[in-house]
Amino acid sequence: MTNRRVLIFVLMFFLATINYVDRVVLSVSATPIAKEFDISPVQLGYLFSSFLWLYVICLVPMGMIVDKFGTRAVNAAGIGLWSIATALTGFAPGFSTLIASRVLMGVGESTTYPAAGRVIREWIPMRERALFAAIFNSGAYFGPAVGGLVLTWLVSTAGWRTAFVVCAAIGFVWLAAWLIWFRQPEQASWLSSEERAMILRERGGSSAQAAAPSLGIGRLLASTSMLGLMLTQGCAVYTQYLFLTWLPNYLQAERGMSMLKSGALMSLPFLGAVVMTALIGKLSDTLLTEETIRSGGRRRLAALSMLAGSLILLTPLVGNVYVILFLIMIALSGVASTVAMNIALVSDLLRSSADAGRATGLLILGGNIFGISAPIVTGYVIQSTGNFDYAFVVAGALLVIGSLAVFTLARKPIGSPDVEVALPARAV
Repeated sequence: MTNRRVLIFVLMFFLATINYVDRVVLSVSATPIAKEFDISPVQLGYLFSSFLWLYVICLVPMGMIVDKFGTRAVNAAGIGLWSIATALTGFAPGFSTLIASRVLMGVGESTTYPAAGRVIREWIPMRERALFAAIFNSGAYFGPAVGGLVLTWLVSTAGWRTAFVVCAAIGFVWLAAWLIWFRQPEQASWLSSEERAMILRERGGSSAQAAAPSLGIGRLLASTSMLGLMLTQGCAVYTQYLFLTWLPNYLQAERGMSMLKSGALMSLPFLGAVVMTALIGKLSDTLLTEETIRSGGRRRLAALSMLAGSLILLTPLVGNVYVILFLIMIALSGVASTVAMNIALVSDLLRSSADAGRATGLLILGGNIFGISAPIVTGYVIQSTGNFDYAFVVAGALLVIGSLAVFTLARKPIGSPDVEVALPARAV
C-alpha cells in the first residue's frame, strides 16, 4: 500500500510553521521596533499579545465554520487573510497600526487549529493520530527555530519591515499549494484506491461516531474531559508564549547577546522540541491499543510530558546560559508533546465527528485564554523585578498544574450519555 497521505502531513506541518513564523517575526524584530517607536516593556507585552485578542474570540466560531464549510475553503481564507495582515505590519507607520495589523492577523490564524482537528477526522487513521498531531504541532516550534536562524539575519541586514513582507509572501506560496493538492480523501485523485479505502475505513473510529449528530457547544463544555483538556492546554500554551514572545529579548537584554547570536541560540530549544515531539507522538501511537486510545490513554504521556517540562522551575538557580537553554528545550518539548497529545485526545474521546472543528476550537481557546496573558504578565514581571526569574517560576508552576489536570480529568468520552441527560436541549 502506498502512503501518499504523507502529503497531508507535510501541508499541515508547513501551515503550522508559517503560522508561527508570522508570529515570531515580531519577537525577533522587537528591539528595532521598540527603538523606532519608543515602546516600553509593558507596551511591548501588549503588542506581543495583540494578535491573540480576536484570535481567542474567533476560535470557536471558526471551528463551527470549519464544520460547516470544510477545511479546504476555511484554511485558504485564513492564511490569505493573515498573510495580508503580516504584509500590512511591515508598512505600519506607528504603534497603533502595528496593534491593528496584528489583531487582524489573529483573526486569520484562528482557522488553523480547528481545521487541523477536522483534518484528523477526515484523513488520519486512528493509530496515526498522535503522530499527525505531533508533526502538525511541531511546526509551531520549527517556525520559531527558522525565525531564530533566518529572520534575525534578515532583520539585521534588510530591516524589520522587509522581514514581514517576506513572511507574507511565503504564506501565499503555501496557499497556492493547498488549493492545488488538498481535497477530501473521497475526491483526491492522487490517492490509490487501496489507500483511500483504508483511510475511509479507519479514519473516524466506529460508524456510530461518524454518523452521530453534533452535540453543540453546550454539551461539549459540560464534559469534564473537555474542560480538563482546555485547562491543560492553557497551562501548556502559557509557557509556549512566554518563550515565543520574550526569549529573544531575554537573550539580548539579560544575557547581553547580539541579535544574530540570540537568534541562533533561540533556535536550539525550538529545534529540540520539534524532534522530541515527533518521537513522543510516534511512541504514543505505538504503545497504545485501540481500547486504551478510546479510553483516553494518551493522557498519561501528556501528564508525564508536562511534568518533565516543569524543570523550568530550576532556571532561576542556574547561571550558565547553555544549561538554561537546555531546560527551556525540555520545557518546550514537554509543552509541544502535551499540545499534540491534547489534539489527539480530543479526537480519541469525541463522540461525534460532526463536532471535530468546534471541539478543537474549544481546546485551543482554553490554551490561548492563558496564552494571551503570558506576554503581558511577563512584561509586568520584568518591569517590576528587573529580571526574568519569576516569569520562569510562574510557567513551571502552571506546568505542574496542567500535568495533574490532564491525568485526573481527561478520562471519559466527550459527549457521553450522562451529559446528554443533563443537557437535553441541543446548544449551538
